[in-house]
Amino acid sequence: MGAFCSARIKAESPLRLYIGSKSRSGGKDGKDSSDSSGKLMVLPLTPRTEGEILQSSNMKSFCFNDLKVATRNFRPDSVVGEGGFGCVFKGWINERDLTAARPGTGMVIAVKKLNQEGYQGHKEWLAEINYLGQLHHPNLVKLIGYCLEDEHRLLVYEFMPRGSLDNHLFRRNSYFQPLPWSIRLKVALDAAKGLAFLHSNEARVIYRDFKTSNILLDSHYCAKLSDFGLAKDGPIGDKSHVSTRVMGTYGYAAPEYLATGHLTSKSDVYSFGVVLLEMLTGRRALDKNRPSGEHKLVEWVKPYVGSRRKTMAIMDARIQGQYTMSVAHKAASLAVQCVAIEPRLRPNMKQVVSILEHLQESPDTAGSQGTRVHRVGQNASVGPKYRRRSTNDLLDGKAASLPRPFASPRNV
Repeated sequence: MGAFCSARIKAESPLRLYIGSKSRSGGKDGKDSSDSSGKLMVLPLTPRTEGEILQSSNMKSFCFNDLKVATRNFRPDSVVGEGGFGCVFKGWINERDLTAARPGTGMVIAVKKLNQEGYQGHKEWLAEINYLGQLHHPNLVKLIGYCLEDEHRLLVYEFMPRGSLDNHLFRRNSYFQPLPWSIRLKVALDAAKGLAFLHSNEARVIYRDFKTSNILLDSHYCAKLSDFGLAKDGPIGDKSHVSTRVMGTYGYAAPEYLATGHLTSKSDVYSFGVVLLEMLTGRRALDKNRPSGEHKLVEWVKPYVGSRRKTMAIMDARIQGQYTMSVAHKAASLAVQCVAIEPRLRPNMKQVVSILEHLQESPDTAGSQGTRVHRVGQNASVGPKYRRRSTNDLLDGKAASLPRPFASPRNV
């Protein structure tokens, strides 16, 4: 599972959180609770009953002993992920009654076991149930159930056998092979659909921690968003933002959010742009091992996206020859627009989905008949010309009537 081990900006103090209530944070109007002096009022964490945590859902309440058996007593060799929240273990349950099964039989699951100390982890554990217990979409990881028993707090998810996008992009070993261009484009589109759903009127959620380690891949490389511990309800009515203390991960957080604490859906769009740049370049958002001037990916990339040929200099060398110059430049241009300093200049996620769909369907995409693929250092041309509404039109803001509007999960 995606881990919370990346550098979190600032931990929020624990607030009381009730599942099923409209306000998912401690204060009114989506704000954190504070007194008249502006100081944070820490509401005490009290023992919760199962009814407080979950009022209505079809999720299963697991017994701790069942999960202990399912994971072979939480053996170290069952660990598939680890972070500040604790460890994630691989386990098995029977598909019919969801009871523990022998290893290698039944349905594979991922069990997140929360560290018993630490308030922040408990709050995130509750938020995870709050959101994933109510929101369902093909590009959100499925939460099967939970366990609240004595001091034990666990979450049970569908198992994502190919791990996180972060592993595939940045781990250099024989198990995680470099993702080909076509898979990267598919993963980007899947993740964009997940964010677009969260931002829709149906969900109205700001994810707040979009990064490569929170994008998980199933056996068919279908991407799903995980770890909703930092998610927030979006603004309601005529409000433009949610006021909250800054949290997230360095390198992915939008500049206006860092400066003001004002959180909007465009904050997620910025984070998506950073991840798309990571997928295009094979570089991390922040990497101090790079030469001076290349530590921050967003700042390093921007000067190169002015022309198609300059864009080729930033592309991941491991996928050389798998894309056309035209498609690569359009994808990089989309990423740079997503990380625009001014939030109003960024597209919304519905538009991002449409643009990525156009790129996938474009005759310029590598593998199309009659298309020659650009290789670094060669003067290869691309063709045939893209005859539908161009992606450049969409990037220029001419996407009032998108050809394939994003469908809600109930219509997918």
